[in-house]
Amino acid sequence: MVEGATGPSAQGAHLLHARRVTKRFPGVAALRDVDLVVGAGEIVAVIGENGAGKSTLMKILAGILPMDGGTLWLDGSPVAFTNARQAAQRGIVLIHQELSLLPNLTVGANIFLGREPHKAGWIQSRMIAKEAAQIIARVGLALPTDTLVGSLPIGQRQLLEIARVLSVDARLIIMDEPTSSLSEREADRLFAVIRELKDAGVSILFVSHRLREVEAIADRVVVLMDGQNAAELTGSDIRRERMARSMVGRDISSFYARKTRTKGDCVMAVSGVSTMAWPNCRVSLQLHAGEIVGLAGLVGAGRTELLRTLFGLDPMLHGTVRINGNTAVLRSPRDAMAQGIALVPEDRAQQGLVLPMLVRHNMSLAALTRRAASSISRAWEEAFCEYMMRRLRIDGTRKNSVARLLSGGNQQKVVLGKWLLLGPRVLLLDEPTRGIDVGAKQEIYHTMEELAEDGMAILFASSELEEILGIADRVLVMHEGRMTGELEHKDMAEENIMQLATGQTL
Repeated sequence: MVEGATGPSAQGAHLLHARRVTKRFPGVAALRDVDLVVGAGEIVAVIGENGAGKSTLMKILAGILPMDGGTLWLDGSPVAFTNARQAAQRGIVLIHQELSLLPNLTVGANIFLGREPHKAGWIQSRMIAKEAAQIIARVGLALPTDTLVGSLPIGQRQLLEIARVLSVDARLIIMDEPTSSLSEREADRLFAVIRELKDAGVSILFVSHRLREVEAIADRVVVLMDGQNAAELTGSDIRRERMARSMVGRDISSFYARKTRTKGDCVMAVSGVSTMAWPNCRVSLQLHAGEIVGLAGLVGAGRTELLRTLFGLDPMLHGTVRINGNTAVLRSPRDAMAQGIALVPEDRAQQGLVLPMLVRHNMSLAALTRRAASSISRAWEEAFCEYMMRRLRIDGTRKNSVARLLSGGNQQKVVLGKWLLLGPRVLLLDEPTRGIDVGAKQEIYHTMEELAEDGMAILFASSELEEILGIADRVLVMHEGRMTGELEHKDMAEENIMQLATGQTL
């Protein structure tokens, strides 16, 4: 059912006009007669649940995927792209949600990859360094341009990916979840850049699940549902509740359903722990049974590094960790798992899943540390997988699908299900709803509530303050490797969190 106006506007000329775009994959129609119009200097948001067809449409516009039906018009003339280079030559560039930077190259080399300025056959390294520094400054990065990208946290890599696109003469920039790894401060800087581009006549297609950001930045919103146009919103209709209802077809007024729980005994006590990233800082905290604790801070504050250290992925330089009162040795993930600690990492594609493997194989991976390989039968694996898919509300028919074919929300649920098999006492979540749609977010929150009610202690890092305020019982705030404050629920407010996140005191 279509809500509001759909299809192309009748007013004026358009930079890009996609008409009746159709795309089919084996067994599924990803797009069916989708229309999309983008004017010059216009910011158009495209929203919808995972599987709605957003990314498929963006890849078609950027020349990455061919369409099975429909036409594309650029500047009033039909075009047909067979690859991304052709689209880029006409000024259409896509910033992928999954980053495409080369970690073994420097910041400057990544910015100018394939376009290196040279003279008499020699690459002009000084020119690259100078121009790269100016480009990354536009997105708020202050880094030496000879820094290896592999040493940067994911949030800074996201900003660098955006900076790289700004270095080319783009007329239409497609941004697929550009703020998924950014704090609010970094996101605000990005929005300032987007507005500057708009004023310069550059068009933006903005794909995001963060409806508050869409509300703040978009001139127009196109909603997709099940591969079709579902709504087009403008002006005062661009409101979070209206967008959410158009996306999922149901009321989600109780999006955050935080329940009042009685916190139990201390499960994890962290005392004076220092990480490789911040060796001179000491972090202490406590987690109690049945408690959901938010971990806030700006990009680079040390949240991810702390979670990795508590899971044994990175060495703990100083300090102690006690689990149920007993000192825990956490030299490796195997040690952490033996202590009942699980970690859902921030980058599910690179760190949480083996994408070419089947869903059921991914689900049973963590169990290999607990069971002899000979006891992992297909019957056991399928039985567990089916149980966990029902519990996490994943389509059970997908257990024999390759993990990379799942939507982002379902991939995240698979990563979570893999760890729930082990029945952890402490669950560490790093950006648990990064890049997933509003419906899948609500289901993740519901699962976190259920786990806490069952007595699990949960510590989750998030760059979305609205998320922390909506679900956390209390919040810990980090700044430059240090814990700068702890707020009980009654004191949790965006202003208080941001003040602590910037190193100030309340």
